[in-house]
Amino acid sequence: MSTPGTKTDLPWLIQGGMGVGVSGWRLARSVAGAGQLGVVSGTALDTLLIRTLQSGDPGGHLRRALAAFPVPELADSIRQRYFVEGGIGADERYAATPRLTADETCAARELTVVANFCEVWLAKEGHDGRVGVNYLAKVQLATAPAMFGAILAGVDYVLVGAGIPAQIPGIATRLAQLKPVTARLDIEGDDTPVELPFDPASVLGGAQPGPLRRPDVLAIVSLPALASYLSRSAQTTPDGFVVEGYGAGGHSAPPRGPMRLDEQGDPVYGPRDIPDFAKMAALGLPFWIAGGQCGPEHLRRARALGAAGVQLGSVFALCEESGLEAPLRRRLVERELRTELTVHNDPAASPTSFPFKVADLPGTLADPAVSAARRRLCDLGYLRTPYRTEQGAVAYRCPAEPAAMYVRKGGAVEQTTGRKCLCNGLLAAIGLGQRRPHGVVEPPIVTIGQDLGFLRQLAPEGQEYSAESVVRWLSTGLTEVPV
Repeated sequence: MSTPGTKTDLPWLIQGGMGVGVSGWRLARSVAGAGQLGVVSGTALDTLLIRTLQSGDPGGHLRRALAAFPVPELADSIRQRYFVEGGIGADERYAATPRLTADETCAARELTVVANFCEVWLAKEGHDGRVGVNYLAKVQLATAPAMFGAILAGVDYVLVGAGIPAQIPGIATRLAQLKPVTARLDIEGDDTPVELPFDPASVLGGAQPGPLRRPDVLAIVSLPALASYLSRSAQTTPDGFVVEGYGAGGHSAPPRGPMRLDEQGDPVYGPRDIPDFAKMAALGLPFWIAGGQCGPEHLRRARALGAAGVQLGSVFALCEESGLEAPLRRRLVERELRTELTVHNDPAASPTSFPFKVADLPGTLADPAVSAARRRLCDLGYLRTPYRTEQGAVAYRCPAEPAAMYVRKGGAVEQTTGRKCLCNGLLAAIGLGQRRPHGVVEPPIVTIGQDLGFLRQLAPEGQEYSAESVVRWLSTGLTEVPV
């Protein structure tokens, strides 16, 4: 990381990590090849690995990445278990993804390591650009094994949002040294977290991967207060920050103060929710501004405010290299250009209780009829909340599972109202929705930012555009020529 105030070594553009597989390795590789920071989403990569292999692994990309994994026996076992030549039938179910648990011997950890390695390895293949991976702090069970897989593949940056990533800098340091780490698992209703030990040797066995580089850690925050808190200790201080405004796609922080909703049912934000960038600059660490920052003029303004640059998501979610299914991309673009697209900041959709942007597209979970027709179940469980049973054991519940089941586990029934299964819906949005009995396929849910005005400059006729063309367009906002 360069010294604060010098921006020559830093990317002026971060392509945001989006959804499940929307910012996949193809997109990240394109942005990194154009000289900026390409980022893969690190969410549900184990399921992406399984379902892509079961779909026949078109192009052989995952098998190529598996062949590069430093423990061939482990990679071979995964390939042999899940790869189907030509792909499974259109009416066949994808195999269940083994669930991560707090059990130290949980076998799903190895799959998580390998899946993260493959995604980052493919994103870095064939160029010397910078690649990052984006994680949700909420998904604590995956923290250490996912990061280790990414570090094995040479990831340059780790970005973490949707929570307080205080433990990430220290974990990154120790994993790069092949030392055991202990992550924390917060237990709802219990002030004492569970410790999650992870030893790289448990995956590597006797394999020697060679020297590993510690990635730079960027904490995604909404306000300087959290950035200041993280910066108080050397153990929790990241290498920089992404300051994300409430208009960004995906999850956003709730408004400060009491929750108030507007006539559309969206949270109302006020002056207290607008970051003070002078305070961010005063921390002395690089930062990037995100959320409604798409355009050369926004880049120019961000750098004038002391930022290293901007992070952009939606403009890349709609480009050619995006993992979002092409028909969904086209519908989003067409509806936006006709000024018919509404993106709600739904305070109830996400099981995390964070507000979540949902594009109002017919045929998706944004459609009340589609949502009501879907049978509630939780068979992936990435956003489950750990709790203690009456016997003191750690168990898991999700407010998007059947309400009666959630209540039996001690949850409040009102917490289930309006919840949507983001895990299944986001996988469906990239064409990997689970197949259910009687020909039913999981419906998608589409998340995108609330400011898509860039389309009128990049694609006024609704035409396709590339990630490289976005980088080129944005570069006109630089105030100095990049080295």
